[in-house]
Amino acid sequence: MASVGPVRSGSPALGLPHLLTLAILTLASEACKEVILRVPSELPAEKFVGRVNLKACLKSANLIHLSDPDFQVFEDGSVYTTNSVVLSSGQRSFTIWLFNTDSQEERELSVHLEGPVEALNKRLHAEKVLSRSKRRWAPIPCSMMENSLGPFPLFLQQIQSDTAQNYTIYYSIRGPGVDREPLNLFYVERDTGNLYCTGPVDREQYESFELTAFATTPDGYTPEYPLTLIIKIEDENDNHPIFTKTTYSFTVLENSAVGSVVGEVRATDSDEPDTMHTRLKYSILEQSPSPPTLFTMHPTTGVITTTSSQLDRELIDKYQLKIKVQDMDGQYFGLQATATCIITVGDVNDNPPTFTRTVYETSVEENTIDVEILRLSIQDKDLVNSPNWRANYNILKGNENGNFKIETDPKTNEGILCVVKPLNYEEREQVTLQIGVVNEAPYTREATARSPMSTATVTVTVKNVDEGPECIPPVQTVRIRENVPVGTRNNGYTAYDPETRSSSGIRYRKLSDPRGWVMINEDSGSISISRTLDREAETVRNGIYNITVLALDAAGRSCTGTLGIVLEDVNDNGPFIPKQTVVICKATMSSAEIVAVDPDEPVNGPPFDFSLESTDSEVRRMWRLTRINDTAARLSYQNDPSFGSYVVPIRVTDRLGLSSVTSLNVLICDCITESDCTARSGERTGYADVRLGPWAILAILLGIALLFCILFTLVCSVSQATKQQKVIPDDLAQQNLIVSNTEAPGDDKVYSTNGFTTQMVGASGQAALGMSGAGAKSGGQETIEMVKGGHQTLDSCRMAGHHHTLDPCRGGHVEVDNYRYTYSEWHNFTQPRLGEKVQLCHEDDNQTLAQDYVLTYSYEGTGSTAGSVGCCSEQPEEDRLEFLDHLGPKFRTLAEVCTKR
Repeated sequence: MASVGPVRSGSPALGLPHLLTLAILTLASEACKEVILRVPSELPAEKFVGRVNLKACLKSANLIHLSDPDFQVFEDGSVYTTNSVVLSSGQRSFTIWLFNTDSQEERELSVHLEGPVEALNKRLHAEKVLSRSKRRWAPIPCSMMENSLGPFPLFLQQIQSDTAQNYTIYYSIRGPGVDREPLNLFYVERDTGNLYCTGPVDREQYESFELTAFATTPDGYTPEYPLTLIIKIEDENDNHPIFTKTTYSFTVLENSAVGSVVGEVRATDSDEPDTMHTRLKYSILEQSPSPPTLFTMHPTTGVITTTSSQLDRELIDKYQLKIKVQDMDGQYFGLQATATCIITVGDVNDNPPTFTRTVYETSVEENTIDVEILRLSIQDKDLVNSPNWRANYNILKGNENGNFKIETDPKTNEGILCVVKPLNYEEREQVTLQIGVVNEAPYTREATARSPMSTATVTVTVKNVDEGPECIPPVQTVRIRENVPVGTRNNGYTAYDPETRSSSGIRYRKLSDPRGWVMINEDSGSISISRTLDREAETVRNGIYNITVLALDAAGRSCTGTLGIVLEDVNDNGPFIPKQTVVICKATMSSAEIVAVDPDEPVNGPPFDFSLESTDSEVRRMWRLTRINDTAARLSYQNDPSFGSYVVPIRVTDRLGLSSVTSLNVLICDCITESDCTARSGERTGYADVRLGPWAILAILLGIALLFCILFTLVCSVSQATKQQKVIPDDLAQQNLIVSNTEAPGDDKVYSTNGFTTQMVGASGQAALGMSGAGAKSGGQETIEMVKGGHQTLDSCRMAGHHHTLDPCRGGHVEVDNYRYTYSEWHNFTQPRLGEKVQLCHEDDNQTLAQDYVLTYSYEGTGSTAGSVGCCSEQPEEDRLEFLDHLGPKFRTLAEVCTKR
């Protein structure tokens, strides 16, 4: 173990508050036996001396005693002076006794204080021993107090290597505080290995320094590994605790129970954690207003709680506390700080509203409504304009008829009593009301004997007013049979004078009489019939006819009432059939249902009797009536009548024998639904003749014209072909060009493509018909044909997208004089097909006209300037005719024919 060297310069006798390092010079196993603290020769009172490890002696000591009253030790092992101490002999010792009362354990720790002189002697003694013994290059414990006042440089310790016995060793150090920030704070003597500090250190900035020590020979040889040396900075209580706020604000409800939490305050301390320097204790220094004391603060957590349940906002609504926090666990020499805490007492509904008066009197004129008659005031000590203060008024008794209501004035909190339904002096001259009041918020002291509701009695006197007649009840009725003779008299409307309770002196006028059926007597209010009464009239609702009557007294005051005349029904209307047109769709039905109605009451109505009202035997033979129920019957035809319209008279008789005849218009129609027959009654009823549509007629005419054109062209073509002995290549019929090595010299004739031609095709003997429409456009060709529903009428075949009429065209050369078909043969071929076409123009089985139309072939030869050269071709659709643009001289004339417009 390395010895501790002496201080190089300075004397502790200067009286400066030197703070030196703490060194534990015993082994770990001896830590609970003896501890050596190196201190200045003079120690002022309440000064930190050092720290010992009490946990190493006894982990849970609950009693600590010292043998020297000039010192005291705390739970964390911090040793402080209680009085000024001077080490006259250079050292001083005391004993610490640790006790655990639960486990009955006891430990004893000896603490030795050494001044600079004693430390120097020990260092010199250690150097002598070192010269005679072998040392090891190992870490040496080292520490120093923060904010040390020197003298500087301050000796910390000496490092030496065992190899110094054989070599000349130079010592050096590196690390923070040497060659890194803070620079030059530590240095070591090269020859001796003494380590020094050049200035004070703040622990809150640097908690420790880790240096690396080196031992080398003058020639650079390193006999030792680098040594890691840690210098710990011991904390000094140099930082005051600080509250997180300068002023705290909390709120606690009045009447809160004892121990209710008000709030929590916190403070921080920058000194070393888990030491007495940062062990804070909170307390309340002062309360304003003055006692009784209502609050307390937990010393370690800073939580403020109530100590009394007598907080009353109505007495004091705010308290101010001056609070303190002190480190050193509240020791008198600990550092402290103060702050202010403002506690607001919150309001609760602990004061019910009370009426300022318990008895009120007021008055109001009869028949007056929507007027304020009284204001009731209350007192409430709770917070103004809060739910604990705002009042709710209720009328508890006396308002059974709903004549009054009471509301709260939001500004004054008064109760406003109003009349909302007129009072009648003749009925009640005085009304007594009981009114209660409570707060919006529930009362918090329900368990007490005091009721949360305050009541008051209000007496309302009704003043008599000279008023006009009263129409009571407002609706009166009389019963009169309809159809009574004109001039019949009956009771009318009667009004009363509320003062005299009689109807004398009251005059009556009729305000409304929709049909002018009655007259009213001005003096008595009775009525007389001026026109025949009809219960079935439109102005009568549910058998009641209403008139409005005005009643006036001598002063001109009036009231209005309604007289309802209940008309008693008379059987004066026979039943009838409202639906007078009936449709019978012959395809789906053979009868129709008819319904009768009677405007009279049911007692004069159904069951009805239905009968045919006709002397015509044909009508009775053709129609039959069958009763379905009391108001309906079924009309059905017999003997399969034809389509058309028929008139069927039917008599309907009610239960009392009153009847009427209704002439029904019955339509027998070829339809599925009635709406279909109604929409197309002209086509669907009767015997409609079969007609040809316009398209059918047009198709017939075009067919005839086509027949004549074919015959005429056939004759012309045969005669022309006979005269010309020239060979016609068969590709003309196919409308394709083929390669040929011969050409008639000097041939300047052009074969027209705008005519009908016939050719002998192959050996089959069938003809290929090339038809060119009369409307061919400048060399182009159109083919027209009659079709029905998009189907071809002439036999045709389509092969690989090509259109061929009759048989497919075959290749080969055919001469003109070899034409075999004569006129008769052509006629035999076309006649049956034209006849078939004409037949198809007729209506179909469903009498629907055939949809005939003329269809024009699409223009052929797209993409070629030559256009189409015929209708019969085996040329594939993908083979275009662009090659005509590159023909040689032999075919130039033919190309001109094909491209002629």
